[in-house]
Amino acid sequence: MAALKALTAQLLAWLLAAGGWLVLGQPVAATLGLALLQGVLAAGIGMLLKSERWWIAIHLLFSPALVLALRLELPPGLYLAVLAGLTFVFWTTFRGEVPLFLSNRATAEAVLGLLPDTPGLRVIDLGAGTGGLLRRLAQARPDAFFTGVEHAPLPYLVARFNARGLANLAVRRADLWRQPLAGQDVVYAFLSPAVMARLGVKARAELRPGALLISNSFPLPDGAPERVAEVSDRRSTRLYCYRMQ
Repeated sequence: MAALKALTAQLLAWLLAAGGWLVLGQPVAATLGLALLQGVLAAGIGMLLKSERWWIAIHLLFSPALVLALRLELPPGLYLAVLAGLTFVFWTTFRGEVPLFLSNRATAEAVLGLLPDTPGLRVIDLGAGTGGLLRRLAQARPDAFFTGVEHAPLPYLVARFNARGLANLAVRRADLWRQPLAGQDVVYAFLSPAVMARLGVKARAELRPGALLISNSFPLPDGAPERVAEVSDRRSTRLYCYRMQ
């Protein structure tokens, strides 16, 4: 759905921009002015389609960046390399509605303070990114076992590298929506407002009573959190904590 909305916004913006450019008597060519107009129109259409904020930024910058790259006469292979790199990093953004968000060190410390002291605790990070948060948690809690789930190829490989030398940390490349949560004591997620309702349904259906769901920045749309932990970082991160009933 997200990719379809993005394609619609880009194509419609190009039609409107080209039409307006012709009405003004300007030749339709790969000019920066036309690209800037298209970017603004695409961003506006994306907002009307209620696209996520990162899509708005992509719409705004995509065409101007393409025109500038063409003017530099870069080798064709470079475009393919950039496309491949973006695909490997932002795989889940293009396939669905979950961007790549990375949890900082202050957030890792806050999450550590929220974990129960139970020996043998099982914690899973849905959308683990590069695995930095999990590595810090696993190092601080050798008595617990941590699992990271990441679908984007390049962040997954980095997360696997970050898991080296830690017997209590495992990283899987998988779709988080197909990852069973049964048996987990704590679920951590830093996803997107667009998928929070779906995450809530999944957590309540699969987690045992008493299990803890910690959502970074985005609350569940239904039900009040048991606790909201404030993180002392530049973005004033909030951790929404839900106890499964």
